[in-house]
Amino acid sequence: MEAQAVKSNLVLILDFGSQYTHLITRRIRSLSVFSLCISGTSSLKSITDLNPSVIILSGGPHSVHAPNAPSFPDGFVEYVESSGVFVLGICYGLQLLVEKLGGEVRVGEKQEYGRMEIEVLKDSGLFDCRKTGGKQVVWMSHGDEAVRLPNGFQVVARSQQGAVAAVENPERRFYGLQYHPEVTHSPEGMETLRQFLFNVCGVTAGWTMTDVMEEEIKVIKEMVGAEDHVICALSGGVDSTVAATLVHKAIGDRLHCVFVDNGLLRFKERERVMETFEKDLHLPVTCVDAVEQFLSKLKGVVDPEAKRKIIGKEFICIFDAFAHDMEQKTGKKPAYLVQGTLYPDVIESCPPPGSGRTHSHTIKSHHNVGGLPKDMKLKLIEPLKLLFKDEVRELGRILNVPVPFLKRHPFPGPGLAVRVLGDVTEGNALDILRQVDEIFIQSIKDAGLYDSIWQAFAVFLPIRSVGVQGDQRTHSHVVALRAVTSQDGMTADWYNFEHKFLDDVARKICNSVRGVNRVVQDITSKPPSTIEWE
Repeated sequence: MEAQAVKSNLVLILDFGSQYTHLITRRIRSLSVFSLCISGTSSLKSITDLNPSVIILSGGPHSVHAPNAPSFPDGFVEYVESSGVFVLGICYGLQLLVEKLGGEVRVGEKQEYGRMEIEVLKDSGLFDCRKTGGKQVVWMSHGDEAVRLPNGFQVVARSQQGAVAAVENPERRFYGLQYHPEVTHSPEGMETLRQFLFNVCGVTAGWTMTDVMEEEIKVIKEMVGAEDHVICALSGGVDSTVAATLVHKAIGDRLHCVFVDNGLLRFKERERVMETFEKDLHLPVTCVDAVEQFLSKLKGVVDPEAKRKIIGKEFICIFDAFAHDMEQKTGKKPAYLVQGTLYPDVIESCPPPGSGRTHSHTIKSHHNVGGLPKDMKLKLIEPLKLLFKDEVRELGRILNVPVPFLKRHPFPGPGLAVRVLGDVTEGNALDILRQVDEIFIQSIKDAGLYDSIWQAFAVFLPIRSVGVQGDQRTHSHVVALRAVTSQDGMTADWYNFEHKFLDDVARKICNSVRGVNRVVQDITSKPPSTIEWE
């Protein structure tokens, strides 16, 4: 077959289950190149329909010899060779290429995990020794290794233990790295990706948030048409606000924003959000008081997945009712619902675009993704669902959303329901948590630390502890404080406060919030934890 013209500038990542897969997506986007991640076991048609210029095969936890080990679809190699697509296998992806193209992979005599030095044997499509030198420190994470390469392949780098670290076959446009260039523990990794994409594959940088804005406005106009009306679920967070501003730019006053007070909001959040929308964003918003509706449904529920699904269902019920009332009063029936769903929401809630992903686990069902009912009457518009949080903030700046608003820390759609561990209606857990959270966040702002932290919040724990307050024995509640740094929410490190700050905050909480006598700090990164506790 003759090579097909590759028209797109898309770098497509096939996900085989690595914890770093979506970091590859972010790293490539940081080079101003659009990248998208789908299941490694997607159909060949799912891949060809996207018409990528480059395909990256991710790492993964499996051995290529394991029963039901994930693999690219039948016809993949033939498609690559006939289309002019370039392929880069990373870790498991390299081993998959070697095995499928006639080489041999087996369990290594010495497994390689963590930082390790490799020796680059020659300049190649992956390495320019003038820029990176002959030796590099990289991040390894593999037990199997390639011991015999397919015909036409050559080794271009080896580990200090002699294992194959990088291979290539320029004639067939196949390349492979046994390590992870996408992680910060591989200091020259970004240079390797840049060398491969720009110098070898001929990809051009130029994907910007302005492009995203213009494309999404076009898509929204085509989807909604010239007559239909749209409801937007406004939470008061960055995501839904940017989504609303974008859709409003596309269709104007046919957008109707709804803010729902579900009883799970932060301290004075309702008043603050409504004032911000009116004074700063100039978006017409209807506030719906649904506190009793939500809390009655959540009474007695302790399972976090059940909470999310209940909340997702109740939100949709409210929006359906709003649409019905609007039709009765004005004769205009909204047909669409706008949500501020982000790429990490989609990733954690369900398989990424493309079918067949069974080798990676659902982390949690987001209320606006996995928690939505199947019989929805409104059709969804999710203009941000392929973007990460930092990209959404950049888009918001282009749309002139006020910068202080864009800097707000993320707040989960299910609200405090996933920060009260257990039954949210039990006792005064929500009131206690609101007060604790307000003290913590205000202290962070007063210390000038707010913009240095990705997300900070308090958690109400389902335990009591013995304490002494006012010379009396107490048996009161325990709260946890969590603050993390991150770029996109996919990975995160805990923020290292000074001891004096923590001491001051703990004293303020115990002295000001009746019912709390112990404060602890969460110092776990993501992974192994998620940012939120539920």
